[in-house]
Amino acid sequence: MATLIHPVDEHLPAGKLAALGLQHVLVMYAGAVAVPLIVGRALKLSPEQVAMLISADLFCCGLVTLIQSLGATQWFGIKLPVMMGVTFASVAPMVAMANSNPGAEGAGLIFGAIIGAGVISILIAPVVSRLLRFFPPVVTGSIILVIGISLMRVGINWIFGNPVGPTAPTIVNPEHAKWLADATAAAGAPGSLLPAIPKDLALVPKLPNPKYADLTGVGIAALVLVSIMLIAKYARGFVANISVLLGIVIGGVAAAAMGLMNFDKVANAKWVDIVLPFEIATPVFNPVLILTMTLVMVVVMIESTGMFLALGEMTDRPVDRKALTAGLRTDGLGTLIGGIFNTFPYTSFSQNVGLVAVTGVKSRFVCVAGGAILIVLGLLPKMAALVESLPTVVLGGAGLVMFGMVAATGIRILAAVDFKTNRFNAMIVAITIGVGMIPLIAPNFKQWMPHGIHPLIESGILLASIAAVALNLYFNGSDGDSSAAVEAAKLADAH
Repeated sequence: MATLIHPVDEHLPAGKLAALGLQHVLVMYAGAVAVPLIVGRALKLSPEQVAMLISADLFCCGLVTLIQSLGATQWFGIKLPVMMGVTFASVAPMVAMANSNPGAEGAGLIFGAIIGAGVISILIAPVVSRLLRFFPPVVTGSIILVIGISLMRVGINWIFGNPVGPTAPTIVNPEHAKWLADATAAAGAPGSLLPAIPKDLALVPKLPNPKYADLTGVGIAALVLVSIMLIAKYARGFVANISVLLGIVIGGVAAAAMGLMNFDKVANAKWVDIVLPFEIATPVFNPVLILTMTLVMVVVMIESTGMFLALGEMTDRPVDRKALTAGLRTDGLGTLIGGIFNTFPYTSFSQNVGLVAVTGVKSRFVCVAGGAILIVLGLLPKMAALVESLPTVVLGGAGLVMFGMVAATGIRILAAVDFKTNRFNAMIVAITIGVGMIPLIAPNFKQWMPHGIHPLIESGILLASIAAVALNLYFNGSDGDSSAAVEAAKLADAH
């Protein structure tokens, strides 16, 4: 009598496996490459280094996907159809670190924090599920809403220009700059009777910058946004699922046709190259930054718990405590691997969990094939250089959708919160959002505080997380049913 094979363990024909695996890759691709673009440009890395970040990120996405779906010993891998990608929850603190310490120095601090958080996440994975009662929907929804609002700034700046630097809204009048330079030279000349120019004297930028909010760029961003909306509304099935990716492609084609894309870096990039550890920066281990990233990872693993439980229901393979711990431990291992290869924290991509429900294909080997495709893409520098060459306005149009969906997910979770009979929940949400907005609205609020705690308080998502958990404990206590937190995590379909 033949042994029945569970649909999760079914081996499909090679052709079908490759096609379905590619489908999973395309669904997650836009989100996967967005994070290295955001962080790499925040660090002010060179285009070549940003391209290296993209390659390393795709390589690690594939490697961690293989571990999660295929399994690696009894300790790692939930052995379900899971695609692993960079979590957007980690973007805000990484950008804050990058803004404080741009260049290789900041990159080393970020990667050191990621490695430290990965190690701690591996160790605490067995107890994370017991923390669910501290993350009811009012906490999870508030945190994810703040993440989305914080990230929207990135997408908006991609469209119009960064508030500082060459694309700032205003610039110094060149005539005024020349006058100050001449005055400085005259004051410093031998025998000059002019008083010395005060140290750090600077002119106020008042002249409108023609590079800011250029209407051509705004038009391309609008084209991307409209394309995504049209595809999402009128397309069906798989095409609708990759509407963001198709919108980026349409915007890229339009930008290339208008001569706004330079393909020199693509031409100069190698066809194949190996991804090496510590290629961009050597990690620097700062305890405060490690704590920051660890707190983010706890939130991420709470979300992953919901994803894994939902996936278990979809595939008719219930997830027990042992399997859940193995899956969460792999989140930690993936983050550790990401830090070693100079990339980012990794978690299950819920867009792909949704794809399992849409297609009805439960085989985990489809995601194994997707992981293999991602590894191959990570070894193709020309592909990474092409992505890096995209004008920011193209990414900005898609960013409004990607980051806005994160905020919308938080709102959807909060919709399930009891605001009628529990008057405290509204106060928890209100204060959490307010605290989370402090670094966004008043980035210099910390200037008189001890410098050592700056990395801990300059991330809105971290402040919001601490505030939400503390306020919920104060108002509601910790005796809540963890099932509500699981349901909230299942709704978190945007990373």
